[in-house]
Amino acid sequence: MIELSGILGVVTVALGMVLTPGPNMIYLVSRSITQGKGAGMISLGGVALGFMVYLLAANLGLSVVFLAVPELYVAVKLAGAVYLAHLAWTALKPGGVSAFAPQDVTRDSPRKLFTMGLMTNLLNPKIAIMYLSLIPQFINMDAGHVLFQGLLLGSIQIVVSVAVNLTIVLAAGTIAVFLSRRPSWLKVQRYMMGTVLGTLAITLALDTSNPGARSS
Repeated sequence: MIELSGILGVVTVALGMVLTPGPNMIYLVSRSITQGKGAGMISLGGVALGFMVYLLAANLGLSVVFLAVPELYVAVKLAGAVYLAHLAWTALKPGGVSAFAPQDVTRDSPRKLFTMGLMTNLLNPKIAIMYLSLIPQFINMDAGHVLFQGLLLGSIQIVVSVAVNLTIVLAAGTIAVFLSRRPSWLKVQRYMMGTVLGTLAITLALDTSNPGARSS
């Protein structure tokens, strides 16, 4: 039903976005470094719930809308390409700041940690755009079962993102020390992620497919 290329595409997008410093990574790293791994894991639970909220909201409505209005699909896809290009530039531009730089934050209760993780993810624009315009392009319209495909591909993204974030939470302290002693490694990470995101942006922008044409 779902092509291997679609699965690999979602995995690539998920890796490119989760490894690019953003609100989720900054929040999880700051809590893990200042309040311990346990706090980071509780915060990650909130982030994971945010992913699931977006997954359900996007798939329960967008599959029908995209089939009915293919022009909207194209417009949203192009918006995703523009945003990926923006993320690529953010990673590649001079003067980037490491998400692993220690920050002075207050200690919060588990309930607040979970809630803040949830809200940080729900208010993260790149997560919204990922579900609205990036993941849907990997759905095989010819295979049918669009809702099931969307849920499965979104679930793959969640697994990849949570696994990477969990690794970051558990290793945040060690990574922070490592990067503070080797600043050149931060540039390598930024350039690699910027290249991946930029390539995805170009691929999206040049893709002329649309769901209406496929389903006709």
